[in-house]
Amino acid sequence: MGLTRYDMHRMLPGFLLLVLAASPHAVFSGDHSPDEAVIRNLETQQQEAWNRHDAKAYANLFTEDGDVVNVVGWWWKGRAEIEQKLAAAYAYVFRESTLTITEVKVKFLTPQIAVAHVRWSMVGARTPQDILEPRQGIQTQVLQKWEGKWLIAAFQNTNGVPERPFPTGPPGASPAPKP
Repeated sequence: MGLTRYDMHRMLPGFLLLVLAASPHAVFSGDHSPDEAVIRNLETQQQEAWNRHDAKAYANLFTEDGDVVNVVGWWWKGRAEIEQKLAAAYAYVFRESTLTITEVKVKFLTPQIAVAHVRWSMVGARTPQDILEPRQGIQTQVLQKWEGKWLIAAFQNTNGVPERPFPTGPPGASPAPKP
């Protein structure tokens, strides 16, 4: 039983990340500005689809077998499930939400594989009261250029809190005196 082209397509991003992680000098260093512009446009399309609450348009930014791990750790497998789960979320939780992408950093691992870190903020979501507005976070995306088109193959979203210094002692302890 041999591997089909589809099987190889599904395995490619993970295999390449594994190989490239083992070789720090393997990062693609060619001129990738045209591809980076396309990826940045894809992130703009993500924001626009979210703000229209268009689950189909949002899901179409993913490969057919793309994965999403959302901010609460739910794992959605494949474009069809991504669309279905987003449609359900847009029905109430995110019905009045607005997503703003504030920063995008793209790193090319090969001419066909890139990693993007996408900082975002959101208002209008109906979430538990202990989550401050505006919500913010970072998406980590593995993007794959397939048949000339960049799509998201894997997507992990993390809620964030504003950065602050690490504690220097247990809760309630006085800070160490300054010399």
